[in-house]
Amino acid sequence: MPLPPFHLAFPTHDLAAARDFYLGKLGCREGRSSEHWVDFDFYGHQLVAHLAPEECSMAKTSDVDGDAVPCRHFGVVLPMSEWRALAERLRAQGTEFIIEPHLRFKGEPGEQATMFLLDPSGNALEFKAFENIGQLFAK
Repeated sequence: MPLPPFHLAFPTHDLAAARDFYLGKLGCREGRSSEHWVDFDFYGHQLVAHLAPEECSMAKTSDVDGDAVPCRHFGVVLPMSEWRALAERLRAQGTEFIIEPHLRFKGEPGEQATMFLLDPSGNALEFKAFENIGQLFAK
């Protein structure tokens, strides 16, 4: 059975900047919108950027395999070939990563490719991939 799409709403300080990032940098499609919010198709999932500048703040971090991972983040698990293509495209765009694309938990259960970046409002996004998707929940 296919996974149902998830819905995530998050704050933005500027809807135009959110559109530039999610449409332009990440290649999302735009759905419905108003002067206060905009929907994005994020790999088949519904993201909603709500204009709420007072809610925008940097997340605290937690150590994960030597990286300072933002505790509040969202993202998607991609096939490895798509992850590599995205990492290459983002690098070519001059993206500033908060955690550079690399392999985490190398040689351990749950080995994964990962990268983190911030949207213009400081929301952290993680893109990850597994050579073997069966490792997604490995212990």
